[in-house]
Amino acid sequence: MDPRTRLLLEAPIARTLLKLGAPNVVVMLSQAAVGLIETYFVGKLGTDALAGMALVFPLVMFMQMTSNGAMGGGISAAVARALGSGRREDANALVLHAVVIALGFGLLFSAIMLLGGAWIYSLMGGRDLALKSALLYSNWVFAGAMLIWFFNALSALIRGTGNMMMQAWVMLGGAVLLVPLSALLIFGWGPVPGLGIVGGALALLAYYALGSIIFVVYLQSKGSLLQLRWTGIKLRKVLFWDILRVGLVAIFSTAATNVAIGFATAIWPFWHSGHCGLWHGVKTRVPVGAPCFWLWRAFGGHGRDLHGCGQSRARAQSHLDWCSHVIRACRVCGLVGGAVPQSMAVTF
Repeated sequence: MDPRTRLLLEAPIARTLLKLGAPNVVVMLSQAAVGLIETYFVGKLGTDALAGMALVFPLVMFMQMTSNGAMGGGISAAVARALGSGRREDANALVLHAVVIALGFGLLFSAIMLLGGAWIYSLMGGRDLALKSALLYSNWVFAGAMLIWFFNALSALIRGTGNMMMQAWVMLGGAVLLVPLSALLIFGWGPVPGLGIVGGALALLAYYALGSIIFVVYLQSKGSLLQLRWTGIKLRKVLFWDILRVGLVAIFSTAATNVAIGFATAIWPFWHSGHCGLWHGVKTRVPVGAPCFWLWRAFGGHGRDLHGCGQSRARAQSHLDWCSHVIRACRVCGLVGGAVPQSMAVTF
């Protein structure tokens, strides 16, 4: 067994969990900040552009959560179990299986949204210039859905090895680059023309493209526990199912949240200020709840490592005790945010 995997399994529980969780929290806070800054940029284009993004946001969020959280959880779970039980070859084979699944789901999202986007946004109350803005942004983002899924699948693979710092550095670096790039492409500067709302979509796809290149290079390096190989690996149903049996179930849970947001958008009378306010309210929940989600995801990966190698009942119980502390922290965060809605809205 690789010494890095053994360290995850045998090091003190509290220190290991904090080491895994801290980078995730920092990354999530940076992504939340970038999302809020991008909202500010689009707001400068007018209420039509902002209302258009309000229509697209639940569906983009659904794609990001399914690729990174739901199916990403299935990918990292499968890798963690394989490494924890010493099945190194299966872990390496899971890399290609995860990529195939990601590209398949990305193609499905692209087809649905490019062919049916106008109908979906109309059902959600979109019309006139707001609908036009929504389609402009949506068509570019979902044209690159395979890229987004690919990036998140690679991130989940690396996360499954217990390496949280790699994705943290990539995402933090991407956040630093994304803010000025979004401003440049949205408003233009010098010889670069302003592309409006399309510029925001292109900046987002550029971030995923650059991050994917970095992840691929890392997975083909000697420093990675997993090795990305494009040839010499036979696709097996059992490895696909090892990912899908977790990811598909998690997708239903993710869908429930985003369907509720989409339904709220649809039944809200289509006043621009109403839609913009609803979207803004949804986005303000991210800085409150997301850090707890990312802590929980890191803890879950460690738990799957323990499960894979058959750790003792006492060590597993210690892990569960720490997870219960995270659940309590989530409750406190929710209560704090709900107690001061006016302050949250003004702050963000």
